[in-house]
Amino acid sequence: MKNIMLTFALLLLTIAGFSQKIDGAWQYKSGSTEYTLVFVDGYCSFSTFDLANKKFINTQGGPYTVDKNSIKITWEYNAEKAGKDLDSWLGKTASFSYKLDANLVSNITGQEAKWQRVDENKNALSGVWRITGRQQGAEVQNMPLRERRTLKILSGTRFQWAAINIKTGEFSGTGGGRYTFENGKYTEHIEFFSRDNSRVGSSLSFDAKVEKGNWIHSGLSSSGAAIYEVWSKLEKQ
Repeated sequence: MKNIMLTFALLLLTIAGFSQKIDGAWQYKSGSTEYTLVFVDGYCSFSTFDLANKKFINTQGGPYTVDKNSIKITWEYNAEKAGKDLDSWLGKTASFSYKLDANLVSNITGQEAKWQRVDENKNALSGVWRITGRQQGAEVQNMPLRERRTLKILSGTRFQWAAINIKTGEFSGTGGGRYTFENGKYTEHIEFFSRDNSRVGSSLSFDAKVEKGNWIHSGLSSSGAAIYEVWSKLEKQ
């Protein structure tokens, strides 16, 4: 029995080791098209955009696991396929080959490509967050976890928000790029925005702090509206 338990523990450590190696953000470029991958908290976001021409192309993502030879992603959203052929992708797990040394070599784009590491999730905000509270009037209204949700997926230097429905495949929008978090200021530098390409190249700053495991976020939205939001780490499902 002890030998079985020891073998199982070693297996878990091995799987965790593979996952930790790819944790963080990765980037690949082909012409003016840019591809980004973020692996954080067991969740993956894969985005495609043309920064030079301010064009959003696609984003897709969901929970992932890693073994010795493959990355397996269970799709919860896909902007390009939203509302279409749901049985072919929503909730389905796709397997991609990978090799890892200084770079990540994987066929996730449809052909084998070499990805360069951007960061390793070393930031107080690294993680997958969901909005759990928003100020309305004088009170902060609690927002329970539902199938329709807004997530913020942050590596050590990259951010993305995505408004999705994990049951219906509905996709309401996304935006992302680089961010900084220092001296109580969280600043987003927008590199893609599905709803309004004119936002690309702009920056937004907010007052921010992490308190009791929550991310308190306040300032002005991209439309100029005042916001006060509470974000919490996405519960494991």
